[in-house]
Amino acid sequence: MCGNCDSKTLSRRHLMAGAGALLAATTIPVSRGRAAEPAANAISPAEALDRLKAGNARYLAGEFNERDYFADRAASVAAQFPIVGVLACADSRVPPEIVFDKGPGEVFVVRDAGNVVSNYGLASMEFAVAVLNVPLILVLGHSNCGAVAAALQSARERSKLPGHLPELVEAIQPAVDAAHGKHPGDLLAATIEENVRLGMSNLKTRSDVIGDAVKSGKVVIQGGVYDLAKGTVNLI
Repeated sequence: MCGNCDSKTLSRRHLMAGAGALLAATTIPVSRGRAAEPAANAISPAEALDRLKAGNARYLAGEFNERDYFADRAASVAAQFPIVGVLACADSRVPPEIVFDKGPGEVFVVRDAGNVVSNYGLASMEFAVAVLNVPLILVLGHSNCGAVAAALQSARERSKLPGHLPELVEAIQPAVDAAHGKHPGDLLAATIEENVRLGMSNLKTRSDVIGDAVKSGKVVIQGGVYDLAKGTVNLI
């Protein structure tokens, strides 16, 4: 999770070549003479976001869509067409598929503590964009985030955490600095929001694959914070 490591050392040409091979391996073949049907995720970023909003509304109301998970599993063997790539915190209380009332194959999820953009997570999201053609990326933070709280505590007490945790704190530190500069009443909540914005920026600036897709309008990056108590996702 080194924020200083430059994932652009991965050749864009090699990435796209590999993406083409993966795409061929993960796409349902079309019978000769039949017109190819649009992929299930061939929708606009705005429509993808609307579907997430509607799913969160159902989650809040306790009115989940009925699903046949056995049939869904069988139908998704040949290919996947997720409508969104979600960079979420690893917190066990934040399950993106449930929060947005989505079934298997609809959400491509990358999770790291503090929803930081690690190199492997970045590569995974590049796969979602280049191979799976997701129209939307959502960076999803959450209230009372322990990773962000640890970064705040480390900065305040100048303490060092064990193992690889200092790398996680270092990745979140720019969000801590940005929040401090705004002098908010609730520093933790402000830092959580700034950390989401940091993740959105890192996805665009550290990856040509994602950055170019955003510039072309193919992909939109959205941020949000999940409220653990209320269940709502407040967009940033």
